[in-house]
Amino acid sequence: MRKFLDINVEAQTTKTRILSGREIAEAGRFLIAKALLENGAATIDPLSPSNPLIFSGGPFAGSNFSNANRLSVGCKSPLTGGIKESNAGGTFAFALGQSGIAGFTLYGASEDWVVIRISKDGDVAYDEAGDYLGKGLFETAEILHARYGDKVSLGICGPVGEYGGMLGGIAFSDPENRPVRIAARGGVGAVMGSKKIKAIVVDKHKMPPFMDRKKLMGNIKEYGAKLSNDAAIKNMSERGTAWVADLTNHLGGLPVRNFSDGRLVDTEKEVFRMGGDHIREQNLRREGETTHACMPGCMIKCSNVYVDENGKEVVSPLEYETIGLLGTNCGIEDPDEVAYLNAIANDLGIDTIETGAMLATLMDHGQAKFGDVKFMEEALHDIRIGSERGKILAMGTGRVGKHFGFTRIPVIKNQAVSAYDPRVIEVTGISMMMTAQGADHTVGNLPGHDCKDQTTEQLADKSMPVQVACAIADSIGICLFGRSVTNENHELIVNAINAALGTELPVSFLHELGCATLKMEWEFNALAGFTDADNELPAFFYNEPLPPTGKTARHYAPEVSRYRDTWIASSS
Repeated sequence: MRKFLDINVEAQTTKTRILSGREIAEAGRFLIAKALLENGAATIDPLSPSNPLIFSGGPFAGSNFSNANRLSVGCKSPLTGGIKESNAGGTFAFALGQSGIAGFTLYGASEDWVVIRISKDGDVAYDEAGDYLGKGLFETAEILHARYGDKVSLGICGPVGEYGGMLGGIAFSDPENRPVRIAARGGVGAVMGSKKIKAIVVDKHKMPPFMDRKKLMGNIKEYGAKLSNDAAIKNMSERGTAWVADLTNHLGGLPVRNFSDGRLVDTEKEVFRMGGDHIREQNLRREGETTHACMPGCMIKCSNVYVDENGKEVVSPLEYETIGLLGTNCGIEDPDEVAYLNAIANDLGIDTIETGAMLATLMDHGQAKFGDVKFMEEALHDIRIGSERGKILAMGTGRVGKHFGFTRIPVIKNQAVSAYDPRVIEVTGISMMMTAQGADHTVGNLPGHDCKDQTTEQLADKSMPVQVACAIADSIGICLFGRSVTNENHELIVNAINAALGTELPVSFLHELGCATLKMEWEFNALAGFTDADNELPAFFYNEPLPPTGKTARHYAPEVSRYRDTWIASSS
């Protein structure tokens, strides 16, 4: 059994529900979609007190199950106006699980800024937070740990979320207590800020009880052995997510200078410094950490600790999406420069995808030259202090583009396109069009698929199983980067769930869970007023051939939506 806490932050009251069996397994992204529908959240103002903010760990949270301590954070997104599940690693879900807590929902809004303290017994207390306001995440975390000790995990709203900036995410502690594992997308930090919650502190305690611990430990060991023997996992472990830059640059689908080019350098003629191979070799020479676990027990260790030429830590982690959007998309060609900017963004707790896309649109439309790090630093400073300009920039790529009258705005459902140009990496593009989550690669990414001469329907047929697989992973707290093992071993995963919870779920449970999640998300967005027009790619993707391949987008929202509707009908 595990507790689920319904916390009314206005009245400072808590109702505790006891979950058991299947209720614990139906977690994360599934739980968020179900709860938001039940709360009638589709038609509310996302920055009003009536928007629930949901935190959910999976059935293995608190254990040493590799890459199974992910956290889902969900609400109605103030950025897109649709449903949002934002996912993070770190120790927060781990700490919840160790305290016997499946998750919690924040209702209402506090009158004054507070820190919420959740003890290992599930008790909820409120402390004043005035002294933390306006501070960056690292200073805030340092003060919080001085106050509450080191054996806690933190969830922090940064200074941008405080004033409702939609770049704002929620930052969580990594295993070394850095506040750098960020549920970044969709403006979830702005929702936390609207509730005047500066931070949430949760005890780390001990591994929670499981129904058949011996059997579960055997399942965990078997899963770990499969990870160790998987070639894709070994590549991810050795090179981290930055290796994806080598792939997308090779394919010609890397975002470069506001999606105006698909390749930064010809690797046959010069070194690709923004790629995973170069970054790994450089970091090794400087004695940085090329492998690092973002959450307890993870064997993949695809994160890193990037250091400067003197061996001093600059940022952890430096990952592909940041390299692509805050880096090459802004015309940066030196990983030291993007690492420096990444560190600033981490201290602000903001989405580096949305931030990079937004800054690149400013450069593209004449406010600075591409690669102007000083301009980017000044923009981040304005965002930090919430100046008039900063508050405009903090509203995200779509709103900034409309404010200035820009023509090349790379968003779907008002959320910035992630680091896969849909003109070349077409399956991922279709996933970003079809999903209710906005332009988010994590909902169904298949960057290496050969899309040549394939129709929209054929590519949607490739996208859909990946979307289901991602919804499964996000609903049971397992990292997507283990999918080469997870997707092929549903029986093992279900056996582990049954051992953990004492259930007798069939192997089909996982597929049904993923399908149900997607259907509820689409239902939510339909209730929120979304139409086919919201799913379309920006016009410039259709009109501008992308160098060096010369490709233009060829998949349109009505056809993608028809495929989705047919899939819903056939899977009911």
